[in-house]
Amino acid sequence: MLTTKSFIIKGSLEKEILLDVTFNNNSLKKQVVIFSHGFKGFKDWGPFNKMAKSFANENFFFLKFNFSHNGTSIDDPCNFNDLESFGNNNFSIELDDLNLIINWIINNKSFAKEIDINNINLLGHSRGGAISILKASEDNRINKVISWASPSDFTNRMDDSKISLWKEKGVAYVFNSRTNQNMPMYYQFYEDCIKNSKRIDIKIACKNLNIPHLVIHGTDDPTVSISDAHDFKKWNSNTEIFEIKDANHVFGIMHPYSLDEYPQHFQLTLDKTFKFLKA
Repeated sequence: MLTTKSFIIKGSLEKEILLDVTFNNNSLKKQVVIFSHGFKGFKDWGPFNKMAKSFANENFFFLKFNFSHNGTSIDDPCNFNDLESFGNNNFSIELDDLNLIINWIINNKSFAKEIDINNINLLGHSRGGAISILKASEDNRINKVISWASPSDFTNRMDDSKISLWKEKGVAYVFNSRTNQNMPMYYQFYEDCIKNSKRIDIKIACKNLNIPHLVIHGTDDPTVSISDAHDFKKWNSNTEIFEIKDANHVFGIMHPYSLDEYPQHFQLTLDKTFKFLKA
C-alpha cells in the first residue's frame, strides 16, 4: 500500500522546510531517494507528486522537499509568496538544507522498518542536481547521485559587468515568465559565492566523487547546454551520461500538470534513473 506523509522540520537560519515521503508500506528496507527541485521550482511542481508514486511503485523510499528559502511558504507551498526569503537564498543555504534533510531521514526511527540508511541516494533537477553533486562530494553517507539537466558551473552565468551595479543597488531581479513575477536576488548571493567558492565548485566536487554518478540531459535543452553534461564526464571518467535526443530542459513536463501519462522524454528519464539505482 502506497503511503504519503508530510512533515515540517527546521531548516537553515531557523526557516522551516516542508517535505513529504512516499513509499510502499511493506516493512521491507528500501533505498532512499532524496529529490531536490531546481531554481524557481518547488517540490510539487508539475508531475512531481505523480513521480513520487512512480518511485514508490519501484520500491524506493522517495523524499522531496522545498528548500527553506525557495520563496514558497509552509501554508502556500506552490506559490512564490515569500520573495524576501527567495532574495536571501544562496547555494550554501541549499547545501545546508539538504544536509538537514539527510540527517532527519537517517535519524527518523519511525521509518526504521522501511529504509536502508546505508543506501541514501541524491537526485536533483537543474540547480537541484548540481546541489546534489556538491553534497554527495562532501558527504560520505551518499551511495549514488543523479543529476537531471544540471549546470556544470554555478558562477560562469554571472555577468561581471553588472556585478558593480548589483552591489550598488543591493538587489537584482530575475523574471519568472510563468508567474509574471520579478523575483529579487540580494547581493548577499554573490558574496556567498565568493566566500564559499571552493564549496560550490562543481568541477572540484565532480573530480572528487567516488560514487556512481548518472547525468541525464536533453540535446535540445535551451537553459543548460548539453555541453555541461559532457563536462561531468570529462572531469570524472566514471560518470555515466544518458542523452535524450530532442529533449528540453524539463524533459517535456510542465506546470500545472494534468496528463495521465508522462511525456516520452520524461518517461525515458525515469526508466534510466530506476535502472541506474537498481544496478
